[in-house]
Amino acid sequence: MDQVFVTLKHWLVGFAPDRWQPLFSAVLSVTAIVTTFPLLFAITTILERKGLGRIQNRYGPNRVGPYGLLQPLADGLKALTKEDVVPHTADKIVHFLAPLVLVVPVFLALAVVPMGRNMTALDMDAGVLFFFAVGAATELSVFMAGWSSRNKYSLLGAMRAIAQMISYEVPLILSAVTVIMAAGSLSPSGIVEAQAGFWAGLPQWYVLTPWGLAGFILFMIAGTAESNRSPFDLPEGESEIIAGYYTEYSGFKFALFFLGEYLGMFGISGLGITLFLGGWHAPLACLEWIPSYVWFFSKLLALIAMFIWVRGTLPRLRLDQLMSFAWKFMLPMSLANMLAAGVWRFMPAGAARWIACALFLAALYVSLVRLLAGRKQLGKRVYRYAD
Repeated sequence: MDQVFVTLKHWLVGFAPDRWQPLFSAVLSVTAIVTTFPLLFAITTILERKGLGRIQNRYGPNRVGPYGLLQPLADGLKALTKEDVVPHTADKIVHFLAPLVLVVPVFLALAVVPMGRNMTALDMDAGVLFFFAVGAATELSVFMAGWSSRNKYSLLGAMRAIAQMISYEVPLILSAVTVIMAAGSLSPSGIVEAQAGFWAGLPQWYVLTPWGLAGFILFMIAGTAESNRSPFDLPEGESEIIAGYYTEYSGFKFALFFLGEYLGMFGISGLGITLFLGGWHAPLACLEWIPSYVWFFSKLLALIAMFIWVRGTLPRLRLDQLMSFAWKFMLPMSLANMLAAGVWRFMPAGAARWIACALFLAALYVSLVRLLAGRKQLGKRVYRYAD
């Protein structure tokens, strides 16, 4: 079943002249990504609004189409037809390019994520490095949007967003380095293959190891901040800073920013699945007959549900809390997790290395929590008034 799409692609490519076949193959791969993930974006928006509605004891969209399922189509038509308002003093060219610079690198990052057996659009030996390299362009797009708007709120929102993205990109990459150390490869496909097989009925996924579980939690927390999702959604915190860096955007340009954030969430989730959750592998040996891409997108939908649940549960952090959490907790834990992965790598297989790695990470976690909690100076609140 996994070979159906591959065979279909080769059949379609065969109609092109020989010298044009590589280009035609690349176009087909790009078309698959450009159509699949925007469709998933539309599905996710309605699922999120419905899910948040249930969490908050309300219905969510229920007017457009049966059970409100056509609401994403209505939102898309509204964004396409809404007036595009550009500030008179804005840098028109940079203002126009900013949302494109956000969306295009995300599609490039998705191209290296293996979505099934032999279903990687761009299979590179250094695919993980490529993912993080092109993902760094999002900081540039955020700065372009804030600076080109000639608006102090936009510029301040852009600076906050860049500070957040850079801060959480460090633990994000460090948590991925542990998997690279264990697999000995920068290739996403190679990392997925390293997690193939079963032991005692359980899959050999990295998340089922002490350092893998800690790395997965750190990776998803940092990925949540990179995607500007709650509780780290300070860049566009409407109650604080008037939609942040895209305050001066409307119409389809605003929709592109919205699309870019969700595509970034899909990209981070897809990489997390590749690094820690076995990629497209089945969780049980008896389920290997199910197509590999079904397992990948099932895991992706599960992580999306987690993002929605977290958004409906946790309040937004303050900026000082957000930055302190990144540098005082996430960074030390990521570095310690790398050490734990090294210990796991060189210790003989058995219960001893499980216990050693788990105790080391647990002791460090408790020590960090107590250290950070002890530094809080909580005293009586004093109100001061101007003379």
